[in-house]
Amino acid sequence: MRKNFFSPYATWKNFFKKPTTTRYPKEDITFFDKPGASPTYRGMHTNDHELCIGCGTCEDICPTSAITSPGKKGVVPVIDYGRCCFCGFCVDVCTSRSLSMSRDYIYTIESPPELQADDEVDMKYNSFLIKPDSTHEENPGHQTPDEDSWLDLIRTPMEEIPAEERIKSFREFVKGFTREQAFKEASRCVECGVCEETCPAKMEIPKYIRAVWEDDLEKAVDIMYNTNPLPGICGRICTHKCETVCSISLRGEPVAIRWLKRYAVDMLEDDKYRELMKKEIPENGGTAAIVGSGPSGLSAAYYLRLAGYKVTIFEALPQAGGMMRVGVPKYRLPHEAIDRDIDYILSLGIEIKLNTRVGKDITLEKLHDQYDAVYISTGLHLGRKLGFEAEKLPFVAQAIDLLRKVTLGEAVEVPEKVIVIGGGNVAMDISRTMARLQLEKYGKVGVTTLSLESEEELPCDLEEFIESREEGVTVMPSYGPKDILMEGDKVTGAEFIRCLSVFDSQGRFSPKFDEQEKITLQADMVIESIGQASDVSFIPEDLLEKLEKTERRTIKVDENQQTSLPWLFAGGDLTSGPDAITGIADGHRAAKGIDEFLRSRK
Repeated sequence: MRKNFFSPYATWKNFFKKPTTTRYPKEDITFFDKPGASPTYRGMHTNDHELCIGCGTCEDICPTSAITSPGKKGVVPVIDYGRCCFCGFCVDVCTSRSLSMSRDYIYTIESPPELQADDEVDMKYNSFLIKPDSTHEENPGHQTPDEDSWLDLIRTPMEEIPAEERIKSFREFVKGFTREQAFKEASRCVECGVCEETCPAKMEIPKYIRAVWEDDLEKAVDIMYNTNPLPGICGRICTHKCETVCSISLRGEPVAIRWLKRYAVDMLEDDKYRELMKKEIPENGGTAAIVGSGPSGLSAAYYLRLAGYKVTIFEALPQAGGMMRVGVPKYRLPHEAIDRDIDYILSLGIEIKLNTRVGKDITLEKLHDQYDAVYISTGLHLGRKLGFEAEKLPFVAQAIDLLRKVTLGEAVEVPEKVIVIGGGNVAMDISRTMARLQLEKYGKVGVTTLSLESEEELPCDLEEFIESREEGVTVMPSYGPKDILMEGDKVTGAEFIRCLSVFDSQGRFSPKFDEQEKITLQADMVIESIGQASDVSFIPEDLLEKLEKTERRTIKVDENQQTSLPWLFAGGDLTSGPDAITGIADGHRAAKGIDEFLRSRK
């Protein structure tokens, strides 16, 4: 196409116009009385390092790979502004609200005259690598309010049987996710992996949640078994420490990690589950004895068997499961779930001897003679006492003893008025158990539970506290027992005084009371739930003396759960306290430790 004849002279029209001088970067440009660029300018990044958890979500979403961290979680990200396209996606998905943008021109680059060629290029390249901080946050640019967030901040609600119905039986009241609910909840996970660091068993949580989202339940369960051979049980009673650090919880509600675990296990068909458990096991000729069939003992047995050892479990109770079986009510952990997990473990060829009490039916020394290594993982089957005179009476009971009797179907006295002393999960479990038995017998609930701790400090899970009150249990925090009252051989009630504080400034247990504020409650039974202890009577005195102890007088173990007696390993409640997932992690470590120990002897 032929150009116009006057085209070469078109630029002359600007010759007599007043020139425009751009003052940036030497002077700030202002818009609407604020320094910086136009309000439509998204801006440069700011990052509050105190809020940033280094979850890596911003790095994952960045379309230009401009955001990097030094390869580990918990590290503040670095932004390469040579790559950044200023889309703001990283701000949209920031789980902690630490990342935002500022309309300030954060930096300019001047090249010293002495720098030439490659030196100048390197200097400018390095200048573009920025670890944003909060210096320029007072001039905000692009931000994302919660209502516009790309993150799904609201948890998928879990359906439960209403309190007025669930208290009528010991039937499991948490219904579990449907397929659609599980997909929706799994989609909330940003796969940051922060949860893995908190999980005692180091479960590969983002991997199995993604498998749930992909509707590959077989893969999800297979991933779980890498670190946890009791996923159906943990899907119900795990203390879910992982959820307390879920990055989504910084802006909304944490991902329901525990319920997603339960969903995958419960919904996987039995034939596929059994197929999953068919393992090629290379027999190595080694043998191991496990004392106790709780979570830790079962975990050790599972991983030792996979390593090729012949494993035998010794259990004093008539059923396997330890404290999971006799210490957790059926409405929280139905026995069908326990049996399913245990049956799959035993299907690998693990032998279990029930009604066999070590120390009575067979000695620990005998186990040492017959097996290459021994792992002891007995639970906390003994309750702690307060030291009152009335404790000699039959209607002053230990919570753990009553829970065991109810589980095993033994007769339990059910008075109209019951006092429970304690604020932990066991206290709530026995309170709710007695409430169910009272309702069945009398048509009403008469349980009062008192704890030293305030409502905010209660050691029980929040859900246990809420559900106890929903079921008619009267929970009275901040009261400590003064005495258990009795007339002859009959319990009449208990006295309590106001507890002002439980711990001193150093965090040590040192309760302080107001003796003037006293209450007296009438009751026909008082149940103590102030802590539990291990029964180590099965360990002979001479061996017990040889075992090194911790400052708290528990059995001391190394990073492999090995005691000072090389052939003896210990874990679970004995060394770590009452927590199923921690016990499972101990058992896994012990299996690796036993394997290393026995291989080193060859």
